[in-house]
Amino acid sequence: MKKYKHIIFDVDGTLLDTGFAVLHSLQDTALRYLNECIPMDELTFALGIPGEVTLQRLGIEDVGGANKYWNECMQKYRSCISLFDGVCEMLEALHREGYALGIITSKTKEEYEADFVPYGVSHYFGSVVCVEDSSRPKPYPDPLLAYLDRNGVSAEEAVYIGDTIYDSQCARSAGVDFGLALWGCSKPDGIDSKHKFQEPNVIAKEYGK
Repeated sequence: MKKYKHIIFDVDGTLLDTGFAVLHSLQDTALRYLNECIPMDELTFALGIPGEVTLQRLGIEDVGGANKYWNECMQKYRSCISLFDGVCEMLEALHREGYALGIITSKTKEEYEADFVPYGVSHYFGSVVCVEDSSRPKPYPDPLLAYLDRNGVSAEEAVYIGDTIYDSQCARSAGVDFGLALWGCSKPDGIDSKHKFQEPNVIAKEYGK
């Protein structure tokens, strides 16, 4: 397999198992702001895009207030959030082999600090691109292009690993190879990818040589 210099990860659904918490807290938010209990399968589109975009698509007018409430609701489900099994071992193996590790997420910097940093693996990542760090979010290529520019690397030297079609489209538009994290992907059919990984330890075995 091609040896990349930079291995870049999405957060939600790739490193962090947040699907249950994200969708249930979004359902709570929609109930408050739209007075409607939206079925869970109608909310899965929200996984992988910025919160403000999700709320706009739902037709919520007070996006700022709803986004704040959504983040507050997430705290009710914090016990349901954890790193996926094998993530710590994978990151350690890749770090040990000298890969530059990065993150591209649709979280704001504040959300990244609150939702991800407490899990104790942020020190592995030399570069983090949050939603404010590019002019347009995923699925546009802008976040990946911002990462490449910031780190002075070419598209061929990087691989982006994520769990949604938005991640795939972002990578494809930026000319970066994409690896699909099947362990966190709810709907893998139709997602274009260069690589498919069943579990984090597969990545460690493939790259940690």
